[in-house]
Amino acid sequence: MILISSDIHIREDELQFKFVRSTGPGGQNVNKVATAVQLRFDVMNSPSLTDKVKKRLLITAKNRMNDRGELIIEAKQHRTQHQNRKDAIDRLINQIKEAAITPKTRKPTKPTKSSQRKRLEKKHQRGKLKIARKKVIFDKDQD
Repeated sequence: MILISSDIHIREDELQFKFVRSTGPGGQNVNKVATAVQLRFDVMNSPSLTDKVKKRLLITAKNRMNDRGELIIEAKQHRTQHQNRKDAIDRLINQIKEAAITPKTRKPTKPTKSSQRKRLEKKHQRGKLKIARKKVIFDKDQD
């Protein structure tokens, strides 16, 4: 049982692990041992998650999802299967924790009267400055 928060628990049998050969550090083992981990978690059919968490997880992790609704996390940073497996589980936990947080709803606000007045005064000042920069052309007929 993987504890994510006080009300979210995931059973180990909901996770699928696949070990593949990893690129990067590993010395001579890199061509012999499958140390990279590919973790698959079926979000849509998981009984551990609520519908709200599932919907937010689909939005927050949409780049890591396949068309069947599986969240795929690849971990190949470390040299051992055990460390990469732990890293993949930690990243899954963080992803679900992020989706479990309900975003605050935005309350629309109006600018205050004084801020509106100040904005218009600044615009007026800026316009005066630009007018003062213009070249003055004299007409010979007026002299």
